[in-house]
Parts: sequence; structure tokens; C-alpha cells
Amino acid sequence: MSRTLPNLNALRAFQAAARHESFSRAADELGVSHSAISRHVRGLEARLGVQLFRDASRGVALTAEGGHYLGRITPAFDVIGEATEGLADTPSGRVVVNSEPVFAAKIVVPLLSKFQADLPEIELRLIGSNELADLDRYEADLAIRYAKTGHLQEPSDLLSDAAIYPFAAPGYLKDDILRPEDLVRVPLLRDRGPNIWIDWAARAGWDVEVPDPPWRMRAALAMEAAVHGAGVYLGASDGTHLDEAAGRLVRVSDVSFRQGSFHLLTSGQAGRRKAVRSVRRWLLDHTQALRST
Repeated sequence: MSRTLPNLNALRAFQAAARHESFSRAADELGVSHSAISRHVRGLEARLGVQLFRDASRGVALTAEGGHYLGRITPAFDVIGEATEGLADTPSGRVVVNSEPVFAAKIVVPLLSKFQADLPEIELRLIGSNELADLDRYEADLAIRYAKTGHLQEPSDLLSDAAIYPFAAPGYLKDDILRPEDLVRVPLLRDRGPNIWIDWAARAGWDVEVPDPPWRMRAALAMEAAVHGAGVYLGASDGTHLDEAAGRLVRVSDVSFRQGSFHLLTSGQAGRRKAVRSVRRWLLDHTQALRST
């Protein structure tokens, strides 16, 4: 039976623009021009007789009709993608991973050459962001996020619960720094979040007041500051393992504690794709050493 279908390129343009709420980002994803996305969307609106988007302060936003249409056609795209992947011997296609920036920079990026060798048919798009991608709106296939305590509400896999230690550049500390409480005499570095030196001091049994670190910056910057001899950085060993291996950082105390963990979230629909399942398994396999269990 003949079906009345809109132009499939127009549907792809609409779905990409809807997911990104941007014609420009949709154009980047599909490898076409901004004007091509706009032309496809306007043609689709004319074909359907409804307005799918409205202008927003940043990009575009779906109208009620557009949101309803997106919800109806997206499962069809998933079915087509799954059927196509099912015919292939090896997983292929694009997988978008939205990751907390430090985990992306310190753990995933150094493994990219290994990823390309292991899964050459998969195009991995890694996005470092502190904002959690909306997996239900297909902003990403997988998301890596930090939970300070407990577990994330969404179904997820544990990637890392590495212990927290103090680190410094080799030779930074003088010979008279012999006990944990002696560290109060040097600059302490930490993330811009809560002062975890207080938690570490309690575990170390400090009998002096914990100073407020003079510099607070993003974890990646605090690590880099420690590498260059600006102070002692307190952070999880998953983010410092490469600097330790290269001799750029050393642990200055065996006292440690655990606080928080990184988790891998998988989009419900995207998780049915062979390529997404392969990337999930690959990430879990290559972070196994970062888990205590």
C-alpha cells in the first residue's frame, strides 16, 4: 500500500534541528549548510501545514505541534537505524557521548587512539560539558556524570569511584613536611565546589584548623597548577593517573577517602543501537581499574 511520506531529508533536518534547538548545530551534524536546514524545515512546514519551530533567544524552540511530531517520528528513525545496524557485521555509525569535562579530558581523550583501533567503524563525538544532556530529547546517546553521594536517579553504570589523595609536583614539598597536618604550611588547591580538605583532614586526624585554600578553580586547572608547583592538589586519583604515571605528580600522603563517583547513563532508545551498546561496553571495560568493586 502506498504511503504518503514527507521528504526524508526534510525529516532528518527537522529531527536534528529539534534535538539541538539550533539550525546551525543541525547543519554541523548533518554536514550541510544552515540554509539547507532552513529550506528543508520550511518545506516540511508547508507540506504539513503547521509551524514546527518558533524563534527563541538562542536558536529555535519547538512549537506544541513540533514537539508532538518529533515524539512520533523519532521512534521510526530508531527502528530504521536498528534495522540498518542489524545488517552490518560490525557496529558502525555516530555515537554522541556527553561527559563531565575533567573525566573527558583526563580519562576518555587519552584513550581515543585505542578506541579508534578497537571500534574503527564508529564515529565517537565527545562533548565536554557540566550541563547534563537530556537523553530523552536525544541530545546525546551516552552521558558521563558525577554524583557526590549515592547514585543517579536514572539507570546507570558505575565508571569510577577512585579514592581522593593529595598530590604535588615531585620535590615540591620540603623535608620538614612529614605529617599530614604539616600541609597547612603550603598552598592548598581544590575545586570550586565544597572544601573537601575538611573531609580529608578529618580522615588524617589533623589537630589544627583547616585553612581555606587561597585559590579555587576548576579541577583540571587545579591539577595543572599542582603540576607546575603552585601548591598541593586534593582530588580523585582517576583524574591524576596519567600525571602520576608520567612523573608529573606524586601522592604526598597515603591518607585517602572516597566521595562521589562517575556514572555512565544510556539513553533508553539509543541503547538499543549496536554501536551505542558497543561504546558503553568499551567504556566500562577501559575504566575497570578505576572502580573499587
